[in-house]
Amino acid sequence: MMTEKEKMLAGELYQAGDPQLEAERLHARKLLKSFNESDPEDKETRIEILRSLFGKIGKNLWIDPPFFCDYGYNISIGDNVFFNFNCVILDVVPVSFGDRVMVGPNVQFYPASHPLDAKTRGELWEYGKEIHVGSDVWIGGGSIICPGVSIGDRSIIAAGTVVTKDVPSDVIVAGNPAKIIRKL
Repeated sequence: MMTEKEKMLAGELYQAGDPQLEAERLHARKLLKSFNESDPEDKETRIEILRSLFGKIGKNLWIDPPFFCDYGYNISIGDNVFFNFNCVILDVVPVSFGDRVMVGPNVQFYPASHPLDAKTRGELWEYGKEIHVGSDVWIGGGSIICPGVSIGDRSIIAAGTVVTKDVPSDVIVAGNPAKIIRKL
């Protein structure tokens, strides 16, 4: 029988109130508190906290606090990546970022979701669908990336966009829901 964590990581229905998952979220919250309250000039401490939090980070990662996530260990980040203020990643399943990704302020990544069936949802079941962001992607401020989305290399997500479906490489998308407005 699978544990709730194993179900979560497999993208199956799971109970987030499981004691192991609650403990892991608490651990992440403590690391995030340290990071979000850290001295902006103490880059070494900030990077060490992020190394303890994330599954993988590349060279030259910069995150402007505050930053929020559920677990951290499901987040994988390439080289030369920048996150502006107030980013949220609900990483119940893997969320990956390629190299040279720029994320504007108030961007939210939501791989976590809930069943459409009211009874099941009311019993506090949830699940996740992975999010993948390619290399050389720019995500404008206030954008929301929904469960299961992949964003292709070199694409641009305009500010305020709600991305509900995969975005191919080399395009600009905008709107709610996101629509291709230009090929690059």
